[in-house]
Amino acid sequence: MDLSHLRGKYTTKGLDIKDLNANTVIQFETWFNDALDEKLTEPNAFCLATVGVDMMPSVRTVLLKTFNETGFVFFTNYKSKKAKQIEENPKAAALFTWLELERQIKVEGEIEKISTSDSLKYFLSRPKGSQIGAWVSHQSEVISSRSLLEQKFDEIKRKFLKGEVPFPSFWGGYTIKPIRIEFWQGGQDRLHDRFLYERQDDNTWTISRLAP
Repeated sequence: MDLSHLRGKYTTKGLDIKDLNANTVIQFETWFNDALDEKLTEPNAFCLATVGVDMMPSVRTVLLKTFNETGFVFFTNYKSKKAKQIEENPKAAALFTWLELERQIKVEGEIEKISTSDSLKYFLSRPKGSQIGAWVSHQSEVISSRSLLEQKFDEIKRKFLKGEVPFPSFWGGYTIKPIRIEFWQGGQDRLHDRFLYERQDDNTWTISRLAP
């Protein structure tokens, strides 16, 4: 199928360095709030790319649950494929794509587990169904059918019907500690505006304009 005729137009006024906050977290928060105001679907969804020892990249969509000066936090099964790759190579890239705003944000950095107490705090805030789901799914493993998955869900649901769902030791959060963050704004005639924040040794950030 030839897709060469698909050609969108970018109509924003562009982005200049004077429009950016020197603090990359504040700049991210500003753009994230714009995505919220636009009522985009799952604005906290991002593509997470990891690479294990086999050097084969893997990418999937996960949900951002918190961000601050330390990094960007998401949660997963610690026995999943992504977790195994992170253990083998603790570096990752993340991409937030907000096409309605003609914007992208790319994050590259080191990745590590958050504390058990912080993972527990978030787990307790989840709906009970999601808590049960964490116990049921052996993430990334081959299963014979969906009915088997649903059967396991019903078993766990009955088991914890009258009590709290215990915190699974194999589940928790990771934080991506950024080294580089790029803010991309679509521009006319493919002259997009790209600004790269790079962390320095003293934890300050430099900002550079990149060619589109």
